[in-house]
This record gives sequence, structure tokens and C-alpha cells, in this order.
Amino acid sequence: MIEIFTGFAVIALAVFVGWIAGRLGVLGPSARPVLAKLNFNVLAPFLLFSVLASSDVGALFSVLLPVSAIAAVAMMLVFAAVSLAVWRRGVARTVIGSLASGYVNGNNFGIPIAVYMLGDAAYSAPVVLLQLLLFAPVALAVLGAKVEGRTSAWVIVRSTLTNPIIVGSLLGVLVAVTGLELPPIVLEPIELIGHAAVPLMLIAYGLSLHGQRLLEPGTGRRDVLLASTLKLVAMPVAAWALGRFAFGLDGIELYAVTALAALPTAQNVFVFAQRYETAEVVARDTVFITTIASVPVLLAVAVLLG
Repeated sequence: MIEIFTGFAVIALAVFVGWIAGRLGVLGPSARPVLAKLNFNVLAPFLLFSVLASSDVGALFSVLLPVSAIAAVAMMLVFAAVSLAVWRRGVARTVIGSLASGYVNGNNFGIPIAVYMLGDAAYSAPVVLLQLLLFAPVALAVLGAKVEGRTSAWVIVRSTLTNPIIVGSLLGVLVAVTGLELPPIVLEPIELIGHAAVPLMLIAYGLSLHGQRLLEPGTGRRDVLLASTLKLVAMPVAAWALGRFAFGLDGIELYAVTALAALPTAQNVFVFAQRYETAEVVARDTVFITTIASVPVLLAVAVLLG
């Protein structure tokens, strides 16, 4: 299990570097919005293309896909029902909270966890595919409509299909499905740029923590606590129950869907919140809490099912 702690330590260091940079002010006041735009429009699309393009097609569309989809959607619907019907939150804020409840960190957490806990990085591929080709387009379309006033169906479709993250993901899946082998002169520069995405996302996240208090009154503590509970407790239990009783999974496959469901909320949710300037604190606090608390949850999954 030392590899799991090593992975968390690497991520924690990058976040800490961002926090120190914010505290010292070495990047200036415009660092956060600039990094947010750089991550969203340039680095993340390159990363997602390289991850999906090199994935095995069989792994992308394995039985893990429907189990992960149902468990995640269930958590998002629970949060949305409470947010809209009970707390009377706005739609855009509800979208961010719903993503925080079921959108897992399938890249910089999921891939190391798949390698160290499950023995194969390909186990994280279906989760990445599901989120990038279903959850992200729907969420970004709704956020665009509500925050930026896109009301026409054509405008929503056009803005979704021209979204850099969606474009990178679709092109990556296209390469994987067609079996096209990109030459090193093409793939390696793409991977080089994509590799910058994760550390800069984490540094940007660390910058956002400077001068802020977690779970500060008036910032949406109820949203954060509900999203964190759904993400870390309800979602792994739901994935295990669905896999075991509805899909008949056992062994490594049941272990895989449960472990992947226990991953923390993805930094992408915070990137989306920054991009649309909606519920940034809710996204930030949920990412932080689920990242820290996912360590004992993942260890418990490993002990019980590994």
C-alpha cells in the first residue's frame, strides 16, 4: 500500500507548492484566471486525447462502464433533488454540486490507483470515457446555457462540440476505436503538453486555497458535506451492490468498480466551476475533503475486497 500513499504525497506536494506560491504572491493576482484558462483550453484537452487515444478499446467499453455510470448518475440525481427541491439552489450551482458528488478523479488519481491497487491502468479507462463523453458535455452545455445565456439548441450543440475538452476527448476515442497508430513524432509532443496539465491543475488548486477557510459559514457547507458523503460513502457502496447483485461481478472486476467509485472528486469539477464562475468554493472544498478522506476509504476497500 506504500504506492498509494506515495501517489497521495505527490499530489499533496503540488497543491502545497500552489498554496506557497499564492501566499508569497510570486505569480501575481492574475495567476488563478490565467491558469484556469490554460488548463481548460489547452493542457487538459491534450492530456485527455493522449490518455484515450492510447487506451484499449475493449477496456473502454467493458462491463465496468454501466456499473460506474449508474452509480455516478444516482449520486448526482440525489444531490440535484436535494439542492433543487429542498435547498432551492440555482441550476448552475446544482450542476457543480452534482458533479462533485459523482465525477471521480479518473486521471491523476484513477490511473495510479488502477496500477497500484488493481494491477492495470486500463481499469480507469471506462470511467474516464464515461465522464468525458457523457457527464462533461451535458454539464458544460447546461452551465453554458444558464451562465452565458445560450438558449438555442444549435448554439448549445455548437458550443459543446467546440469545447476544447470535448474535442480532445472525442478525437482520442476516435483514434482508439479506429486503431490508428500515431507516429512518435505526433504523439510524443502531444503527451509532453498533456503531462503539464495535472501539476498545473494541482498548483492552481493550491493557489485557490490561499487566504480561504474550508467549510466557512455562508459558502455552502451543506452542499460540500452532502456531496462529500455521497462521493465517499454512498457511491462505493452503490457500485459494489450494483456490481455484485445486478451485474453478477466478483473478484477483480467487483474490486475495480468499488475502488474506482471511492476515488475523490476530480479537479476538473473545480476547473469547470472556475471557468463558469459558479460554486467555486463548493467545488474546492469538496475536492479537498474527498481527497484527504479517500485514503482510509480506499484502504478499507482494499482490505475488504482486494
